Amino acid sequence: MNWANRMTVKRIRKNSSSDTLVLTTVGRKSGAVRETPVRWFPGGEGTWLIVASANGATRNPAWYYNLAAQPEVTIDVQGRRVAVTASQLAGAERAEAWKQITTSAARFAAYQEKTDRELPILRLTPRATG
Repeated sequence: MNWANRMTVKRIRKNSSSDTLVLTTVGRKSGAVRETPVRWFPGGEGTWLIVASANGATRNPAWYYNLAAQPEVTIDVQGRRVAVTASQLAGAERAEAWKQITTSAARFAAYQEKTDRELPILRLTPRATG
């Protein structure tokens, strides 16, 4: 992880009111633990929505592929660590979430305009532990 990401991760973990979470995945090829800061949006019923935007790049970010390979991950959000399961939204559910996301953060609409791929939206749902 580069220096800027490490500093961002530390800041997120200290600030319980941040709109950014730390997504902890396992590399699908390397097996290495990866920590990535990601903007989140309320998903309803205690869930979080995240967008695999990569700032409008032509490819999805690496963390998206890691989630596809292993959807059970952890996040650090609002001062706590939560075990979650990621699922990709589609159809009307995705459209509704997209409207919510672009209304509160217009830059995501700009990211979509920069690329031909549909930006994936994932719901992170807490899973029972223990």
